[in-house]
Amino acid sequence: MSAAAAVAAPAVADRVLVVDDEPEIVALVAYHLAKAGYRVATAASGQDALELARRERPALLVLDLMLPGLSGFDVLEQLRGDESTRDVAVLMLTARREEVDRIRGLSLGADDYLTKPFSPQELVLRVGAILRRTAQPATTGNDVLAIGPIRIDRAALTVAVDGQIIELTPTEYKLLLTLAERRGRVQGRGHLLETVWEAAPDIQTRTVDMHVQRLRAKLGSAGDLIETVRGFGYRLRGGQGRG
Repeated sequence: MSAAAAVAAPAVADRVLVVDDEPEIVALVAYHLAKAGYRVATAASGQDALELARRERPALLVLDLMLPGLSGFDVLEQLRGDESTRDVAVLMLTARREEVDRIRGLSLGADDYLTKPFSPQELVLRVGAILRRTAQPATTGNDVLAIGPIRIDRAALTVAVDGQIIELTPTEYKLLLTLAERRGRVQGRGHLLETVWEAAPDIQTRTVDMHVQRLRAKLGSAGDLIETVRGFGYRLRGGQGRG
């Protein structure tokens, strides 16, 4: 995909909430997102971000971690714990480069992260990639995938284990669906980054590991179907079936 195509204005303007206490950063991010065709709202604190997210239901938050009052981690945790906002996509924007901070954010359910200083064009590309993962996919006559106790309804965008609906973030859903559609075959971390995150295959492999870990935990005992193939990546085992 060309950069020009990736930054083209979305067909329907998605609302993006930019959360940062640095006015210059907010202005820079808001300008480039608006230029790319998004509807942009802003907040300078964690509490304001939560109130706006609950009221306006944005498609995505660009969320700084270092905020006054509630930190970005606190905001992310509350978003994921609230039924009305748990599906909002989150791109972490942070000056922290320590792996432990990135791991914590990903573990709490962030979809991706970008460190400061950053390229505005890369930020717009990443926002677009995340939102494409949340979009309703074209469905076929076989909308349901059944792998062992896992049932994925591609039309309803739902996942159930033994009949119980499992709440997944858009990225976790796309990751599981990718593994399920290619079950039995090893998917390298680089390939998953390209397919699920639409990222270059030589960066952020830890992102894949953290999302797999979180996905396994949510699937419970069925998470054991996701096998780690040491030195390569992951594979979803189990018999195939269609509903």
